[in-house]
Amino acid sequence: MNGEARGSEPQGGRSAQLKHTGLRPGWTTGACATAATTAAYTALLTGEFPDPVTITLPKGQTPAFALAVEELSATPERAMAGVVKDAGDDPDVTHGALVRATVRKLPPGSGVVFRAGPGVGTVTLPGLPLAVGEPAVNPVPRQLMREHVARVAAEHGGTGDVEITVSVDHGEEIARSTWNGRLGILGGLSILGTTGIVVPYSCSAWIDSIRRGVDVARAAGHTHVAGCTGSTSEKTVVAEYGLPEIALLDMGDFAGAVLKYVRRHPVARLTICGGFAKLSKLAAGHLDLHSARSQVDKAFLAGLARHGGADEALAAEIAVANTGLAALRLCEAAGVPLGDLVASRARDEALAVLRGAPVEVDVICIDRAGVVVGRT
Repeated sequence: MNGEARGSEPQGGRSAQLKHTGLRPGWTTGACATAATTAAYTALLTGEFPDPVTITLPKGQTPAFALAVEELSATPERAMAGVVKDAGDDPDVTHGALVRATVRKLPPGSGVVFRAGPGVGTVTLPGLPLAVGEPAVNPVPRQLMREHVARVAAEHGGTGDVEITVSVDHGEEIARSTWNGRLGILGGLSILGTTGIVVPYSCSAWIDSIRRGVDVARAAGHTHVAGCTGSTSEKTVVAEYGLPEIALLDMGDFAGAVLKYVRRHPVARLTICGGFAKLSKLAAGHLDLHSARSQVDKAFLAGLARHGGADEALAAEIAVANTGLAALRLCEAAGVPLGDLVASRARDEALAVLRGAPVEVDVICIDRAGVVVGRT
């Protein structure tokens, strides 16, 4: 069971880190939207809203959500349900927000269509995992909603052809406290989440949990550990190296905390794996990768690209790209290995923090889908 005995408390990995912090996890806006969608479509087919409504998250958890609002209309034939987001102990700006899903039947063969309701943004610039003009409902929440629509349709005799309009009460106002505007997401919030679970981050508590994770891995005799920025990077490391859960450190944004502790408590090998944009911050010398405390430096990326063979026209495009991912795609199209360059520079920064500690370091950069886009 990946480093934990059956029936025992987890000793290492993300679950042990979270338990060690004593912080309560919460649910993403994507999970809330899925619960609201499931309840609304069930009511559309049966006339009754399930309350609470239970959904299945990507890793198999089955949380139940109480409905805050519900509405069933015969003309036009649609249903609306809403769930209040509980972010647990995370200082999330969307904690307490009311996430609504309005589901309307479509003709057979239409599939599932997503719309942005009030308080949910629309993508207006390239560089995000959604096309320009699409509602800012990210790919994993979309897939989760599609799966639950299909399950409800199979259970209650529906076709599964629906329009889902996701909205968030006061979402446009809440979005002013996020980076959505700078990313070209206008009109409200993004519906996010890759696991459905909000992992709470208290700086001191989480850094302490990272240290404990290193201690547990070393005590168990593991000489290779991996610092990962999230669940997608954890999957990448497991696929690449077959590491057990006990050797996985959920470093989140705290790359510096991992490096400084491993400097004092060395392991033979440290893999750092994370999203390209986050690791570009490490490459630029930032040890705290949180969006509130460090930003992707496109001018820095343009300089790296020049070293990799980019001409001045491409470098100029990179310098004004909307996101780090957009800069990466420009380089990929031109055959410039920006991902590898970022990984190499991130490794240099990591080695500088390690100050000669006997630790071999490799770095893997991935995109949002978990595809490796750069490595040392």
